[in-house]
Amino acid sequence: MPESPFAIVARSQRAGANHAQVLIGLQRQVADRLGGRGCLLLELEPGTGRPVITSACDVRDAGVPIAANGEPALGAWLARSTSPTFADAGVAASSLPRVLGTPGAIVARIPLATPPAALAIGLDAGRAPDPAAVAEMLDAFAAGLEWLRLRRGHRLQNAVRDVVLEFSRSLSAMPDLAAGLDLLCRDAGRIVEARRTSVWIHERRAHELQLAGASDADGARTPRVSTADPRAPAARGLRLGQPEFAAAPDVDAAPGVQLLLVPLRGRRRALGTLVFEDLSGPVFEKATVADAAHDLGRQLANAIENVQLLTEVLRSRKELENTFNSLVDLVAVCDREGRLVHVNDAFAERVGVRAAALVDRLLAELIGAELAVLVSAQQAAGVSRRASSRELDDATLGGTFSVTVTSLINTDNQQIGTVVVARDVTERVRLEAERVTLRQQLVQAEKLAALGQFVAGVAHELNNPLQGVLGNLELLRETSHLTAAQKREVRLIYREAERAARIVRNLLHFAGSGRHQRSRYSLNALVGRALSLRGRSFRKAGIEVVRVFDRRIPRLSGMPHLLQQAVLNILINAEHAMAGTGGHLRVSTRLSEDGSLAGVEIHDTGPGFSEEVLRRLFEPFFTTKEVGQGTGLGLALTYGIVQDHGGTVQAANHPDGGAVFTVEIPTDKMVIK
Repeated sequence: MPESPFAIVARSQRAGANHAQVLIGLQRQVADRLGGRGCLLLELEPGTGRPVITSACDVRDAGVPIAANGEPALGAWLARSTSPTFADAGVAASSLPRVLGTPGAIVARIPLATPPAALAIGLDAGRAPDPAAVAEMLDAFAAGLEWLRLRRGHRLQNAVRDVVLEFSRSLSAMPDLAAGLDLLCRDAGRIVEARRTSVWIHERRAHELQLAGASDADGARTPRVSTADPRAPAARGLRLGQPEFAAAPDVDAAPGVQLLLVPLRGRRRALGTLVFEDLSGPVFEKATVADAAHDLGRQLANAIENVQLLTEVLRSRKELENTFNSLVDLVAVCDREGRLVHVNDAFAERVGVRAAALVDRLLAELIGAELAVLVSAQQAAGVSRRASSRELDDATLGGTFSVTVTSLINTDNQQIGTVVVARDVTERVRLEAERVTLRQQLVQAEKLAALGQFVAGVAHELNNPLQGVLGNLELLRETSHLTAAQKREVRLIYREAERAARIVRNLLHFAGSGRHQRSRYSLNALVGRALSLRGRSFRKAGIEVVRVFDRRIPRLSGMPHLLQQAVLNILINAEHAMAGTGGHLRVSTRLSEDGSLAGVEIHDTGPGFSEEVLRRLFEPFFTTKEVGQGTGLGLALTYGIVQDHGGTVQAANHPDGGAVFTVEIPTDKMVIK
């Protein structure tokens, strides 16, 4: 009894035979059973209706084509015949005996074969097989063929599963979609026995398909094709609903190559196309291969869509993180317990701790008390859409900040934390303070200018009669006819008139009257002369003077007699502040690091100034001395002289006690009004 086709298939596969070898084994059994020599498997090619040889057994020249005049007859016969009919080869196709190399041949239709298929068996002259035997062998061959197809389908499904799993593992190991697709194309091409396999991804915005992976990554022909190109297989496959075989010339494959186009469809849109080129194997297996390719395409589309979604999520998250960390404002997000869950780089840099190390730390430990109270109040407010804003100084964060504290609310309208945004406005506050000071100085300068014009007029008017009074008093003092009491009265009148004249001269200096020549001078020598003029008074008042002079100061250009008077006025002010108690007076000169400013600093150990006095210290006629002891013009005159030299004079309370005056004069320029 001959071996069953199932046994042949099982034995061949156990021996490691491939698909073609198993088919040959089935064909040989049919030929032997019917006493024939050689056997051909003929199938109708879908779309063309041409009969093609897909397997040959014991044939000397299977490559000999079927005669052109026999093709239409054989194709028509296969299309209309029903199993298990058979016909003489001479009727169906006169070229088959020549292909088989035998005098005669029969063609037998295989039952239930889809697409239509038949076996052509070579026979010796005058030999006719038993119809019953032909039918029996055709049924056995059909059963073996179906079992082979089912086993092939099962193996394809398993192979598809393994390929997809390997693709998923490759993506997990290396999140490089292109490298993973190259590997998948190589494995999938081996499964369906395709010469080349490629994956094309749809780029919607560019209206193009990009070659994302190929079994021969170095042999890519066209990396991009338009979705509107009718000759591009990838573009044709993008519009399909199911896998489809194609055999048309195109730009991505050699002309006439058979293609299998598999659309890759996601849940909402077309993702691309999987293209198999130059498939081998019998025609009857195309449906099985197409089913496996469809399953592969469906799973591949899911994987690609997931990767794209993950990539989009990661890109969006990275963009948000970059935006978050690009903010110059300090941003901190904490939970309901006040523990940090996220901070930006600006906050981490300000507190001097890495952002990752700040997670789970209490926000209150990193900010000042006033800001901590503001955050606690917002947390206690519960679900609130209103933000708390305040400008405050925070010594812990180191600066002045404009702070906004907002409740963090989830989609269920529950408070899950707090967001703190702090903008450093230290520089702005400093500039505003400087602007206010400058505005006050400008106002004071305008007042001084206006007052100077008025004072100059009054002083000139007073100076002339005063000089006349002083001259007449000098003559009267030299008259010998005055009694001693009268001379005392004249001396008193002269002293007071001289005092009035001195006040007038100070007023003229304050108003800027008179011509002053500029000359070169040494700042250290100028300050030394001023100290010498008050040396006796300092010793009498018990004031110890310490001099610290910077010898690097170059010679300056200006009006030294006026600057000396300005320094002298400050020294007199310091002397009066320490009157009755004595103290220390430290007088120092210095040159700035860039050499552009020369400065004088005078620090006394007196009681210092109140805030009110500091604000009005350089105002004309403002004095803290008793009536008759000061005119209130000394420091105002000092301010004007220093300003005329393009410099600045400032007064402040020293951290170690007492008052400190600082005069700075430019070394490279001078402004004289």
